[in-house]
Amino acid sequence: MTKPPRTTTRKPKAEAQRANRARPVSELLPSVGRAAFRRFGFVQHSVVSRWGEIVGDRYAAVSAPEAIRFPRGQRDSGVLHLVVSGAHGTMLQHVAPEIVERVNRFFGYPAVARLAIRQGDVKRPGRAVAPPAPDHVPDELGESLRGIADPELKAVLESLAAGVAAQSGIPKIGKIS
Repeated sequence: MTKPPRTTTRKPKAEAQRANRARPVSELLPSVGRAAFRRFGFVQHSVVSRWGEIVGDRYAAVSAPEAIRFPRGQRDSGVLHLVVSGAHGTMLQHVAPEIVERVNRFFGYPAVARLAIRQGDVKRPGRAVAPPAPDHVPDELGESLRGIADPELKAVLESLAAGVAAQSGIPKIGKIS
């Protein structure tokens, strides 16, 4: 007696995506940023990027969040570590309950129970300053730049045009060390 053929209920495996395919930068950046922030204690990286909105310009000018440390296995009652510039630490100690309340309002639950304040340099990302206008832009290149309304972009493009015009011959690519 022959056995009937076996039927399987398993579904065939879906073809895996190629790992070495070209991907847009926008697809890569969230995971890179997420890993970097998680390494330094920030599960919620928007606290760093929106610090000024959370605590206000007055406190954001003199402080920056470093990390949030939670008790093992929990995601509430954490300690928010702040870097504070100069003698502003004393002021922030007095308004610590208000900062904790604002951060918890941002999270929507009591994520932070207290602050740990450390004195240090608060680095603020500054706005890029436009480079100075180039000395001479060739007429044929300058004509195409007249329609650009943004002065910062126009200055950068004029600087690039002046650099291109100053080169003679084939550009040389230096060795990267």
